[in-house]
Amino acid sequence: MSALEEYTIARYQEDYRAQIIKLWAKCGLTRPWNDPDKDIDRKLTDRNGAFFVLLKGREIAGSVMVSYDGHRGSIYYLSVDPDHQSAGLGKMLMEHCETFLLELGCPKINLFVREGNEQVLRFYEKLGFSEETAVALGKRLIPDI
Repeated sequence: MSALEEYTIARYQEDYRAQIIKLWAKCGLTRPWNDPDKDIDRKLTDRNGAFFVLLKGREIAGSVMVSYDGHRGSIYYLSVDPDHQSAGLGKMLMEHCETFLLELGCPKINLFVREGNEQVLRFYEKLGFSEETAVALGKRLIPDI
């Protein structure tokens, strides 16, 4: 059995919530202006996407949110526990998302990486992603705090 075969990808279940929020904090994904509980609640209303978890037994080792708006796919909250990184698990999650999106007929994926996060940029570049000449704009409609 290869090391990757010890892991499975499953759909989010409510009893994973606390573990996932701890994982996101451990991976540096949480921010004071985004309530992770509210982000999960909002994701659960998404009819065009999915919320996957990476499991090693009953332990949460990773997670990812994926969505498709009919034009582009989006990836959010891709996380792999630092204790499990560098084993190909992030790539495994991304390939799962790509398969999910392809089955929906999605032609392209967009994702955001925070400025200065060179390690994550290199990870995505290895997976075939490249920087695009677009400016990301945002506007908060509902404050989380």
